[in-house]
Amino acid sequence: MKLRYDRDEDILLIELVSQGLIDHADQSGPIISHFATDGSLVLLEILDASRFLTSALQVAMRGNGEPVAVPVAS
Repeated sequence: MKLRYDRDEDILLIELVSQGLIDHADQSGPIISHFATDGSLVLLEILDASRFLTSALQVAMRGNGEPVAVPVAS
């Protein structure tokens, strides 16, 4: 897995499969999921990453200290 961040565009890229060729993509909110022809997830692209991660951390830190699951599109 590789992580890359484009500060100018505020986009976080999470490359899950280094050799996978992207066939198509689906967007759900700020998350774009890129898939190979066999349907396997190759790359996640998070738009407005700083805002998304801030919100995710706030949700995770909320409550009685127990971890809280943050839903993400697949």
